[in-house]
Amino acid sequence: MLRSCAARLHALGALRGLRGGARPPARSPGPARRSLFLEADFHKDSSLPKPSWSKDMRLLFDQFMKKCEDGSWTRLPFYNYKSIQNVHDSIVFIHGRLPTTAKLVDKEQLSQAQIFTETFKDGLGFEYVMFYNDVEKRTVCLFQGGPHLQGMPGFLHGGAVATMIDATVGMSAMKAEGLVMTANLNINFKRPVPLCSVVVINSQLDKTEGRKLFISCDVRSVDETTLYSEATSLFIKLDPKKNS
Repeated sequence: MLRSCAARLHALGALRGLRGGARPPARSPGPARRSLFLEADFHKDSSLPKPSWSKDMRLLFDQFMKKCEDGSWTRLPFYNYKSIQNVHDSIVFIHGRLPTTAKLVDKEQLSQAQIFTETFKDGLGFEYVMFYNDVEKRTVCLFQGGPHLQGMPGFLHGGAVATMIDATVGMSAMKAEGLVMTANLNINFKRPVPLCSVVVINSQLDKTEGRKLFISCDVRSVDETTLYSEATSLFIKLDPKKNS
């Protein structure tokens, strides 16, 4: 497993010199789109296949893309983000909802922030793509953990697995109700995940109670025979128009 991982890294080193490419043309002037999240810098959709994806990752991706053809499933694109215009929006939101915490947020630091799962170069850290089924209120994440996510030698760090569980159940919550925050995440680790392997994270919205969303998920091997982790979570729907 580690030898195959090292081989992919060697190949990536050779590829990086060929992937510079020209930047996409600037968008035409027009009214800026605003949201509470950071504005997307549309350079690339990181949920599309990459040279660093393993054969298993690509095969699963193709299988789910087939499911998308009839509209029952949707691939969720994920873009690299830059905190430019929407730094202001974020600050306003934080001050409105979390006035005490807002005192600890530095605007300059926020402008330099990056999405945590996107801070590693291709093949070294978090490689993933998510698909969503609106009828079933279900999110599936295909996740390949790279060598920079190692915990115990040869296996993924439990924190890396927890990160992707939180990202997946969080996406289920956001797709169902919009702006949310994690209130509780309870994970039972059953088995360690081999480094550079591919796992499938299945997330399901179980019920809602007012502003509370209860979501469960499990992490399994590609063939679904091995259960690595199980989790339950509670999310709270936020209303940016309210100050309390």
